Amino acid sequence: MAVAGGYFIVFFLSRKEDTAPNISSLLAPFYRMTLYLLKRIWPKFPKLFSSAQVEKDLAQLYPGESKECMMTEYYARKMALCLAVVFIGTILGTAVKMSAQNGLTLREDGLVRRSSYQEGVREINITADYGEQQMEFRLQVEPRRFTEEETEKLFDDFLERLPEYILGDNESLQHVTKDLVLKSEYDSFPIVVEWRSDKQHILSNTGHIFPVEKPEQVKLMLHIAYNEYCREAELMVTITPPVLSEKEKLYLEVEQILLQSHNDNLEQENWKLPAEWNGERIYWKQMVEDNSLLLWGAVMGTVVLIYIFSDRDLHEQIEKRKKRLRREYPEIVHKLVLFVGAGMTIRGAFQKIASDYEVKQRAISKQSPACAEMLYTCRELCAGVSEGAAYEHFGRRTGLQEYIRLSTLLAQNLKRGNSTLLQRLREEADKAAEEQLQQGRKLGEEAGTKLLVPMVLMLAVVMVIIMVPAFSSM
Repeated sequence: MAVAGGYFIVFFLSRKEDTAPNISSLLAPFYRMTLYLLKRIWPKFPKLFSSAQVEKDLAQLYPGESKECMMTEYYARKMALCLAVVFIGTILGTAVKMSAQNGLTLREDGLVRRSSYQEGVREINITADYGEQQMEFRLQVEPRRFTEEETEKLFDDFLERLPEYILGDNESLQHVTKDLVLKSEYDSFPIVVEWRSDKQHILSNTGHIFPVEKPEQVKLMLHIAYNEYCREAELMVTITPPVLSEKEKLYLEVEQILLQSHNDNLEQENWKLPAEWNGERIYWKQMVEDNSLLLWGAVMGTVVLIYIFSDRDLHEQIEKRKKRLRREYPEIVHKLVLFVGAGMTIRGAFQKIASDYEVKQRAISKQSPACAEMLYTCRELCAGVSEGAAYEHFGRRTGLQEYIRLSTLLAQNLKRGNSTLLQRLREEADKAAEEQLQQGRKLGEEAGTKLLVPMVLMLAVVMVIIMVPAFSSM
C-alpha cells in the first residue's frame, strides 16, 4: 500500500511533464514520473547519474547532440522501465498476498474459520511459539456441523429437491419407464441416504425397474442421516410400461418364446429352438467371433510391406557395399603401386591380389567386395576378354567414381604405354589416402552429432542422481 501510495503521489505531481516523442503510451506515465524525480534528485546527487563510459558511448551514438539532453533522456528511459517493472511487481505481489490471506483460516485472535460442508475437510499448517520453543503442527479442520434446527432445514431442502436427483431420464415420478438414480450420497448435500422399495420385483433398491404390463405404484422408503440426526420419508413412484414400436414388441415376443422354450427343455440333452412363430418360419444362426477376414487382411498387408521394403533393404545393402568399396580403395591402389613398382604388369598385379584374396577367403571366409571384383576381372581375362575391356567392366560394376577413374587410368595405359603409369598410380594412391582421411573426419563429426542427445540424457540422469539425495536430506 505504501508503494502504491507513493506511485499515486508522484504520478499526480508529474502530470505536467513532457514525454519524448518515441515513448510508448504504456511507458509514458512512468517516463513523466522519472523526469519529475530526476529534476529533484540529480542536482543533489549528481554522482548517481554520471558515468564516463555512458557519456562516451552516447557521444559516439549521437554525435553533435547535447550531452545533458542525451544523459537526461537515457537515464529517464532506464528509470522509467525500472519504475514500470516495480509497479507491475507490486500489483502481482499484492494479488499473491491477497490470495494467501484469503486462504488463511487462523485469525490473529486464535480463531480458526471452519469451511462449509461443500468445501469438505481442510488441512492447515500452524506453528506455536511457547516460551523459547517453536512447534509445528499439521491439522485437519472439519467443516462446521449444523445445529438441530439447521439440520431439519437441510432435510427439508433435500427432500424438496430429491425428485430432481433421482428422475434420471424420466419425465416425472408418476411416469417412470427407465431406471431411477438411487444413490447413497448426492454431491450437493452432506447426507447419507438408504433406499428401500416395497415391490422389489418391480423396482429394486438400486433404482432398476423391471418390465410391467400395466402401470404399477411403488412406495420408495428412504432413511436420511446427517451425523446423529436422521429422518424417514416416503416417495410414491408409478412404474409404467414403455411405449414400444412394432419392432421392439416383436423382439420382446420372440425373446419370451425363446425363454419359454429353454425352460421347457431343461431335462433334455438337446434344446431345439422354436421353428416358427405366428405361422412364419424362423431361421436361426449362431453368431461367433470370426476374425479370419481380419487375419487375411493383415497377411495381405504384411505381404505388401515385405514387397515394398525388400527393395529398400536391397538398396541399403548396395549402399553398404559401396561404403566398403570406398574404404578398401586406398588399400587396392597401394597394392597396385607396390606390385607395379616391383616390376609386375597390371595384369600380374591384378592376378596376385585376386589369388591372395581367394586363398584367404577359403581359409577364414573373409569377404572383400573390391578383391571379389578384381577376381571377377581376372576370370574375364582368362575367358578371353581383352585387358582394356576387362578393366572398364571392373570400373562400371563398382559404380563408384574412384574405381571408374582407376579403370580409365589402366585402360589408357594399355593404349599409350606405361612410362608414367607408376607415377600416376602413386598420385592416385595419395589422393585416395586424402579422401579417406576426409571421409573419416566426416564420419567422426556425424558420430559426435548422434551422440549429443544421449550425452544430454546422461547429464540429466546424473543431475537427478546428485540432486534428489541432496533435497531429500534437507
